[in-house]
Amino acid sequence: MGRHLENHLRESTNQTILLPPLANSVHTPPENSRQRVKQLMQDLQDQICAGLEQLDGEACFREDLWERAEGGQGRTRVIREGRIFEQGGVNFSEVWGDSLPAAILTQRPEAAGNDFFVTGTSMVLHPRNPYIPTVHLNYRYFEAGSIWWFGGGADLTPYYPFAEDAVHFHQTLKNACDASHPEYYRVFKDWCDEYFYLQHRQEQRGIGGIFFDYQDASGRLYVGSQLDTKAALASQQVGTVSRNWEDMFAFVKNCGEAFLPAYLPIVQKRQEIEYSDRQRQFQLYRRGRYVEFNLVYDRGTVFGLQTNGRAESILMSLPPLTRWEYGYQPEAGSPEAQLTKVFLKPQDWANGFIELEYSI
Repeated sequence: MGRHLENHLRESTNQTILLPPLANSVHTPPENSRQRVKQLMQDLQDQICAGLEQLDGEACFREDLWERAEGGQGRTRVIREGRIFEQGGVNFSEVWGDSLPAAILTQRPEAAGNDFFVTGTSMVLHPRNPYIPTVHLNYRYFEAGSIWWFGGGADLTPYYPFAEDAVHFHQTLKNACDASHPEYYRVFKDWCDEYFYLQHRQEQRGIGGIFFDYQDASGRLYVGSQLDTKAALASQQVGTVSRNWEDMFAFVKNCGEAFLPAYLPIVQKRQEIEYSDRQRQFQLYRRGRYVEFNLVYDRGTVFGLQTNGRAESILMSLPPLTRWEYGYQPEAGSPEAQLTKVFLKPQDWANGFIELEYSI
């Protein structure tokens, strides 16, 4: 398989879900749905790449065009060795075919017998300066006959925590969510904390953001496998939300366009902070957690590699350098200790920030 059916379905295929009501089948998408979402995803890729190149000021994105023999194409764009970004990628893909992947049929059996279409944009950026956080974004759309849904989100992974950065990132995403529904952020923020969790480390991957999947006209916000999580309970309190395809399209557009305002001010504020080998080594150590999540929990990555996917594009999300250290323990009260003690715990970032025990 060419570039990223798996990369844009990675969160979709990363958990067993409770199926939404079949009522979704009567809420058919507009006739030009595929072209409109494809254009949106390409526009987001273009906007984000232009903003990041301007910010970096030195490096430019290299673009690789690819085609999938079974049906599909994409644009993989990678930036390397820049002033800000050590490595990162912002990618677009669209994939179609007559035979649905088994992982999708298992979760959405009502889509069987239909041709399918998937499109999306995905991004991971690994800055060089340890005081600038790694960031991830993915928005996608799936359609098979009258069955359709949107998914995606964005999350931040700092190495050295600044409370005001976390607040800014979350408040910007919350504003984008609130433009569509006042309860979206609460549920999708909790779902993000739930999803980007390293079970074997018993810690969050970062400070979260928003995450959602299987969002369609059925109106249920949380469509996950667990019934007692914060996201599940919040969704139950909200109940079903009345919405249609156009509502969801506008929501995803708002979220995608919120990325640059959410991330660029953080980079601008932290890019000139001087760092030593101590901070660099800690950054490389924490990057190992990012690798662990992608290779251990990201079923989309494994699925793509096992089905002869384009490895360069699938593994674009991994950092260029990383390290592991046996039994590492940070010094008590240090910024490194505060990361795991305070920051890598779910916090109500959008409504204020917490006091840290150190300053840079």
